[in-house]
Amino acid sequence: MQIFLQIVTLLGALGMFLYGMTLMSEGLQKAAGDRLRSFLASMTSTPFKQVLTGLGITAVIQSSSATTVMVVSFVNAGLISLSNAIGVIMGANIGTTVTAWLISILGFTVDIASLSIPLMALGFIFFVSKKGRNKSIGELIIGFALLFLGLNYLKSSVPDLNQTPEMLSFLQQWSGYGFGSVLIFVLIGTLLTIVLQSSSATMALTLVMVNAGWIPFDIATAMVLGENIGTTITANIAAAVANVSAKRAARAHTVFNVFGVIWVLILYRPFLSLIGIVVEALGYPNPLTSSFSDAKPGTEEYAALQTSALYGVSMLHTLFNTINTLILIWFVPVIERLVTWMVKSPAGDEEIFRLRFIQGGPLSTAELSLDEAKQEIVHFAEICRKGFGYVRSAVNETDKDKFDEMIRKLIKYEEITDRLEFEIASYLNEVSKFEISEESGARIKAMYKIIGEMESLGDSGEAISRMLERKNEHGKVFDDAMLRRLNRMMDLVDNAFSAMIENLKKGYSSLTEISNATDAEIQINEYRNALREEHIINLESNSYNYQTGVFYMDIVSELEKMGDFMINVSQAELAVAEEK
Repeated sequence: MQIFLQIVTLLGALGMFLYGMTLMSEGLQKAAGDRLRSFLASMTSTPFKQVLTGLGITAVIQSSSATTVMVVSFVNAGLISLSNAIGVIMGANIGTTVTAWLISILGFTVDIASLSIPLMALGFIFFVSKKGRNKSIGELIIGFALLFLGLNYLKSSVPDLNQTPEMLSFLQQWSGYGFGSVLIFVLIGTLLTIVLQSSSATMALTLVMVNAGWIPFDIATAMVLGENIGTTITANIAAAVANVSAKRAARAHTVFNVFGVIWVLILYRPFLSLIGIVVEALGYPNPLTSSFSDAKPGTEEYAALQTSALYGVSMLHTLFNTINTLILIWFVPVIERLVTWMVKSPAGDEEIFRLRFIQGGPLSTAELSLDEAKQEIVHFAEICRKGFGYVRSAVNETDKDKFDEMIRKLIKYEEITDRLEFEIASYLNEVSKFEISEESGARIKAMYKIIGEMESLGDSGEAISRMLERKNEHGKVFDDAMLRRLNRMMDLVDNAFSAMIENLKKGYSSLTEISNATDAEIQINEYRNALREEHIINLESNSYNYQTGVFYMDIVSELEKMGDFMINVSQAELAVAEEK
């Protein structure tokens, strides 16, 4: 019964550690998400900057997975290239080693758990604030406290080897096969990371075991190598439902870590000897040649051996990723070609109605999810504009077969806009289930408005196709003057599309005014009014058939309505910017 209770306590402590890390990472992303993403987008011009950016962001948010998600979303959006993303992912691998050092330095040598409860009190004060930023800071502080409280319980719940020596004998039977044991524990580290879905949690567990004397230093390092493979498998599972860019970024992560594990295993003993020399230089015993059996628990010598093992494992994690980056940063183009070969683009044109940026459900935080939604909405706008191109073609087409093809395309695009509106709205509904800030709530409300207006653009395209069909059925033809004026009107509508897409790409964070959209809308209205007055004069002078004139002005009115929908989109985006 006692052993069962210890196991349950161990799992609970691990769960608290994981939840604390998740809460801390998400809180920081919410509090500084825009700044982090702006930094990530602007600091990728050189390989050195790419690595430094990935390192810095991951060290701050304590999650290489979150950094990778941001990188993939930027690749999708075209803000950074795949080659730049590979450099950032390399830096993220170095940044994730900070967690091991935090645990080694603070988790085992400083009683930070005693500060956890006061930290929770401080975090709660921030959390109950009405300001969204303060709530996020509160989450960050509470997550930090839970992380180290969970680590404290993790240490205390590990069975004492003096009381349960059978646990040591169980592990020793797997560690007596020489290099075969190394491969076994690489596999164990890989599987543990896949199960826990967190390399940081597996690293914490490894440090706890080596600190308690369960496993020797060389076996602990084998587990660390396995954790580096396991974390890439997790990323590939997440990318399985994503698009080509996401899959390639995940494969690049795999190539990076698997290559590193292979060369370290080939040079395993020399590499561990290097770690031992570095730890000795820091003033601690060599973890490779020292053993816990050489000292008595509770003595300074035993404590020095524990610190030596902890620092050795953390040092291996850091040097593994740093040396691997220094080697592979020169081969980024090769890695890019390799992952492009591994993940080929789909044959033929991508189905236009498929979502491009929203894949596999909401991301870890509402803020990241809304960034994905924003990119999808920009994509939606570009699809609407492409559909509008078929309106122009249908208006000007005189060949019956080609005209019928344009009509089919306009009907198809109306269905596409319906589908996209539904899919994006469903995604926003899922994001709304998160605990979101007021700012995120305003963004979601604006996005619902925007996708509704865009769906109306598809309706207008189909409405114009029906007007043109009725015109042809009645045997009416637009003369050259009518076509010239309609093309001028469509030019103005196309300008409105340009303004709308430009404002959507800027987003609420950098949009300060929408004069481009306002000017485009004014020009459309003024030209519509001029055509309306001219139409009355032409009817009075019998310049063209009355029924032809009706079809002509109906199309003009529908084009003007499209301008209304587009100015509504820019106004919705500006409203969020002004509330910020």
